Order: sequence, then C-alpha cells, then structure tokens
Amino acid sequence: MKKTGAWLARYALEQLGIRYTFGIPGVHNTELYDELNKSELITPMLVSHEGGASFMADGLSRLSDSVGTLLVVPAAGLTHAASGIGEAFLDGVPMLVICGGIRTDIDWKFQLHEMDLHQFMKGITKATYKIEHTRDVVSTLFEAYRVATTGEPGPVFIELPMNVQMFPDDVGELPRWAAPALPAPAAATQIDAAVALLQNARKPGLFVGWGARDCSAELMALADHLQAPVATTLQGFSVFPASHPLHAGFSFGPSAVPAARNAFVDCDVLLAVGTRFGEIASGSFGLTVPSQLIHVDICSHVFNANYPAQVAIEGDARVVVPQLLAALRRVQPAARAETGLAGRIAADKKAYRQTWYDHDSQGRVNPARFFDALRAATPADAVTVVDDGNHTYLTAELWPILTAKSGILPSDFNAMGYSIPAAMGAKLARPDVPVNCIVGDGCFRMTCMEIITATQYQLGVVYYVFCDGELSQISQAQEIPYNRKPCTVLSTIVIDGVARAVGAGYFKIATDADLTEKIAAANAMAKKGQPVIVEVSMDYSKRTAFTEGVVKTNFQRFTLKQKARALGRAVVRKVTG
Repeated sequence: MKKTGAWLARYALEQLGIRYTFGIPGVHNTELYDELNKSELITPMLVSHEGGASFMADGLSRLSDSVGTLLVVPAAGLTHAASGIGEAFLDGVPMLVICGGIRTDIDWKFQLHEMDLHQFMKGITKATYKIEHTRDVVSTLFEAYRVATTGEPGPVFIELPMNVQMFPDDVGELPRWAAPALPAPAAATQIDAAVALLQNARKPGLFVGWGARDCSAELMALADHLQAPVATTLQGFSVFPASHPLHAGFSFGPSAVPAARNAFVDCDVLLAVGTRFGEIASGSFGLTVPSQLIHVDICSHVFNANYPAQVAIEGDARVVVPQLLAALRRVQPAARAETGLAGRIAADKKAYRQTWYDHDSQGRVNPARFFDALRAATPADAVTVVDDGNHTYLTAELWPILTAKSGILPSDFNAMGYSIPAAMGAKLARPDVPVNCIVGDGCFRMTCMEIITATQYQLGVVYYVFCDGELSQISQAQEIPYNRKPCTVLSTIVIDGVARAVGAGYFKIATDADLTEKIAAANAMAKKGQPVIVEVSMDYSKRTAFTEGVVKTNFQRFTLKQKARALGRAVVRKVTG
C-alpha cells in the first residue's frame, strides 16, 4: 500500500498514545497538521509562541502517562522552542520534538529555514533522527519514543522533511507499538549491602528527588520502617507528601528550613533516591553528606560526581525502592521504635512558620498567610506549577504539597517564564483537578501573552502573580554586596490590562484581608473554564532560608582574600551609597 509520511506519522503517534501536539503550522509541517486534523485521538494545540509550546509539552509529560509532543517548523520555530526543550533535557522529562524539514529530493541550496538542525539540537536532546524514507517513519518515531521514555527520560528530536511528508510511497505491513517492560531488578548483592547499612544505622535519613516520583508509597513505608526523616530536592518537592509526619522539607543543609536542618544532624546513613546532588538541590553544594551514602539513580554518571557513595545502585526507582523495602522487612520485620522525631519536626515547622507570621509585611501580603489561605481553599490533589525566582523558594518552604506529583517547577535549566504555559500542559494532563500557577512579575512578563491559548481552549488555570516590582531573587543577591540593584528593578506593568487583552479574569489581592474572598472568587471563575490572573502584592522583604543559606555557604567558600574584598566593597557601598 502507498502512504504519505504525514499519514504514517499520525498512525505512529496514535499508536504511542499521544493525545496533544503543541506548535504553530508553517510551510514545512502543514501536511502533518492536515493529517492530525483528521485524528479522533490527537488534538493539535495552536500556541502563541513555540517557547510556550515546549513548556506546555513539558508540563503534560510530567503529570501524565502521555508524552508531550512538539510539532514545529525548522529554524525559528525550533530555536523558539529550545528553552523548553533544554528544560526537559536537564530535568529528565520525556518529549518528542517533531520538526518539519526542507526538501531532500531537490538540488536547490539555501532553502527557506535551511540550517543544521541536528547540530543545534545535539546538546539539548538525548538523540536526533532525520527520516530520509517514507518506510522509516513509523519505526523511527517508535524508536524516538523508546529513547525519550527509557533510562533517564528526556527530549528526542525528529526531522521529517517536506517531501517525505507529502508524497506517498510503498510501505510494508505497519508495526504496532508495544511498551517496553520495566528495567531488570538491581543485583541482590547491592540491595543486601544497602540494607545492611540501613539496618545498622543510628540516625538514617532519606533524600529523594524527581527520579523517585513514582514510588511515593514505598518511600513512605521505608521512612516509617526506619523512622527516618525525609528531605526532598527542589524538583522533587512533590515526591513525598508534606502531611507525612517524617517529611522535613526541601533539602537538609545550611540552606534548608530548621525542621530539615535539625532532623538531619548526625545522620550517619543517607539513602538518596533519584537525585543528582545538583547545585540547587544541595544548596550550592553546602550539604554535609555522611560517608555511608547509598545512592540510587537511573544514571550511573551521577554517582560520586559530588559526593562519594559507599553503595551505588544504578536502576529505576520504581524497581529498586520496592526491592529495598522488601529486603529490609525480611531482615528487620518490625519497624524501629518511635524516637520523638516526628514531634520535633512538627514543632520546628510550626516555629518557622510563626517567624513568617510575626514578620511585619507593612501592608502587603504576608507569604505564609497567602499560602495558608490558598491551602485551605485548595483540594489535596490540586496541581501547583511554579516558576523560577524568589517565589520558587517561598513555595518550596511554605506551601505543603499533599499528594505525589502534584507540583512541578523548572530546575537546573531554570527557565524563567516556564510556569504560565506549563500550567496549561498540567491542566490538559489533569483536567478534573484545579491547577494553580505561582509566578513572579518578572517571569510573568516573559510568557503572559500565552494565556491567550488558555482562553482559546478554556483551560481554567489560576495564575497568582507575585508582584514586588523587582527580579527579587537576584536583587536580594545584589543588595548585600553591591548596595544597588542594576537591571533588576522592573517598570510597572498594568496586569489587569494584560488580563483584558488575553481574555482572562482578574482579581487583585492587596493585603491579607483580601485573601479568602479573592481566592474563592478566582476558583469559582476557573471552574467554569476561564483562566484567571490574580495580582498579589507580595511582601518579599523577609528572605527565605534557602537564600540566606546559599549566601552564607558561598561566602564561607571564599578564600580570606576574597572575603576581605567582598566585605570591604560592601562596607564602602553602604557608606557611599
């Protein structure tokens, strides 16, 4: 039979369970859009900017079993999408990046959008493919999906030239997709070595990242059995529920909240699952990690990169964590006796929150009161999508995530502007639960016009825009050493004007007194399918534990000469203005 490459691509994507594609039609992919328009299983989503498309695909992938799929044109369409592709690459998020390509059946040079797409994509994808023949379309897309979803997940790039899309050719019998099985279990010797350390530990601890997102129940059982505190990475802050009595907080070193810092004092055996001990997760590498480190990760190259592991287990957490739990229960059937740890964690959390309540927000919105009001109005399974900035760490420290995989944010690549489109992907992934977006006014300026897409498709996301008129995470970092804030003070943006322009609802929370009423009104409007922008006059004057801890960690790492220079400059700037 004869089929076009576009028809075959549609067939392959339907086989793979793709539900949405994100992008903008152009001369190099109109055949694909025409085919997908006939599909009863796939909805092509028109976006305002391909950068928004890639963030939407990322949000969908993180919160569903479907893989976010881009459908873009070469050159500008692909370069626009690159930030979201890079975010997915560093964060371990599967994505299919399907790009039209110039014709390969003609000899003309300098065609429209002609560039080396694969060289451009090489550094931010797991693999790239160029489909030269119609007969290879289905098998290549199947292989790309397998690469994107196995091992450490990530984006994969596929170029589909115009002529392959357009012109029919003979194809053989079409294959059907069969999902790969889970990876093999870890070696028994490795499991036994890890269990021996955990069994004999005086004060074990768990540090879990995004790689452990699909084994939350087993992690809770492990923590209960060991009576061990649990800290999460920033990206993994929804891996372990904050309602669990042994949840300590985000990270556990000098940049962590007191509950986590105190819970991990004298930790002698650390079980780290699904984390690379990257800069943000470790508070700028400020963690003190015990020599008895058990490190479980799907990628072997993360072992011993920053902290040496006594036992390193390469494997999928979905397989390895249940293995560890079963083996531990065999050698130690009864859980450890309670030591009062849970009570101390609860007391530390309460005391830290009280410091925020006691802080004078000078007529603006107190962060702790905002998050408490939002929590009271939000079901446990609601999704929270966070952007990159000071609001990120406020959320990580003050917003209790109650269910697994109900919070996502950019980490490592740290693309500002992520959350507005990613929240749309989250809403497509979880249409039956509320989706809240926490975004700073700096990040909001980057992608706010993408809310047009949410209006078009009736995606009722509530966007809480924390406004202080600065790029506050960086301006706080500038304030101490420089006593000035170059290029981090923002010009005024009329947010209600933006809301009118994009067709969103609008509310303003000016003080704590507005919280309950305005949050309820925003929720009611979003429930009807209308996106809502809520302008929050947020008080950023109190620094997070993360910000203070990272500053101290980096200063302590300076040489004596560097410290003298930094202190001297700060003093001079304070005196001279």
